[in-house]
Amino acid sequence: MTETAFDIVGIGFGPANIALAAALEERDTPHKVAFLEGMNAPAWQPAMLLSGSDIQNNPLRDLVTPRNPRSQYSFINFLHEQGRLFEYLNLGVEFPLRKEYAQYVTWVARHFDRWVRYGRTVTDIKVGGGDEQYVVSTACGEAYSARSIVVAPGRTPLVPPPFEGQESERLFHLTCYLPRLEQYQRRHGTPRTICVVGGSQSAVELILDLSARFPEANIVNVQRGYGFALKDTSPFSDHVYFPEHVDYYFDASPASKAAIDEQLKRTNYSSADGDVIRKLYLTIYEQKLDRVERIRILTNTRVVSVSEFKGAPLLALEEIHHHQESKLCADIVILATGFRNLGPDPSQERFPPILASIADRLLTDQAGVLHVARDYRLLPRRPEVLFPPIFLNGLCETSHGMGDAGSFSLLSLRSDLIATSLEAALADQSTLLQAS
Repeated sequence: MTETAFDIVGIGFGPANIALAAALEERDTPHKVAFLEGMNAPAWQPAMLLSGSDIQNNPLRDLVTPRNPRSQYSFINFLHEQGRLFEYLNLGVEFPLRKEYAQYVTWVARHFDRWVRYGRTVTDIKVGGGDEQYVVSTACGEAYSARSIVVAPGRTPLVPPPFEGQESERLFHLTCYLPRLEQYQRRHGTPRTICVVGGSQSAVELILDLSARFPEANIVNVQRGYGFALKDTSPFSDHVYFPEHVDYYFDASPASKAAIDEQLKRTNYSSADGDVIRKLYLTIYEQKLDRVERIRILTNTRVVSVSEFKGAPLLALEEIHHHQESKLCADIVILATGFRNLGPDPSQERFPPILASIADRLLTDQAGVLHVARDYRLLPRRPEVLFPPIFLNGLCETSHGMGDAGSFSLLSLRSDLIATSLEAALADQSTLLQAS
């Protein structure tokens, strides 16, 4: 018989909750723990494991090291146990390959197989048992009861308005990149024209990968900016990923937070690393020398609408400043358009979709955006009502700063804070129940 009653249920088992699992184990938690993960096995960004791409993150900012440098789950110990430590050190690279870091994440995750139920997509969360526990339902018909939950669903892909409702095997977000590409090739052969929408690091990586994968294909990049901007890699700007910045940012006013975000957005958004920018620019230049220009960059251009022509996506384009109109028909359109953060804007979401059933019971701000406490706990709308502990692991950039922007930088420290607060909340819950 499958156990379905737990003290702690984690929803999702990506890096955020893997780090939490390590923190709980290393503090020898006495609680019964389970994590529910929709995938059938652990994997990190499987659709974007491109040859030659790196993680853009210091490898020591891994799942555990900033919290516990002696942890067995560090990236360095992973290399040691794989027999690759000296080979890796001999590479002389600043950032590890994404493929290797994905192997590291999987390696850590496998240590917690006893706690994880794979192939369980959570479909609903309700409060039950006299408001003393959660009932977590899955697509396979199971229901788990939990005295507390930690929600780590990952960020929702941002599909801008012209593309909403248009997703298909030929038009998709980068989170589907490799599987959809393979599907297209099986059904239609080699694509002739591919469009990449966006001006980010991922957009550059996709263009380079497509150019190598399909050397005869025409690749068109459409972006609203003047061109690919260089990422802000100043060590002073990167203090945004220091733990003390979280307190500084969290205590700032909304207006101050907006000002900080504007100053530091190039550390993470609408920009790319110098190495890939130089590689792309050199590739385009060499194509001009060879008089075979396969890559085109359409800057200062927006997509007005999307339709279909002979089964392929047809984009109506407009040059932003001169208002020149044009059309682009592509076999495949890939959206490198980023992800949604919490917030009231059209490109944001007020709460993670998985919390829809209980969102009206959670504290929000005046715009209806979920309020997240400093320890990542979500609070009840009515504080006098008994409400079982619930934490949001990640997705907290707008409340806690860019260290929460899907980055590994502060992930281990966040997991330690959640684990500490979680165990204290469970202890308080037990005291209240005994007294009632």
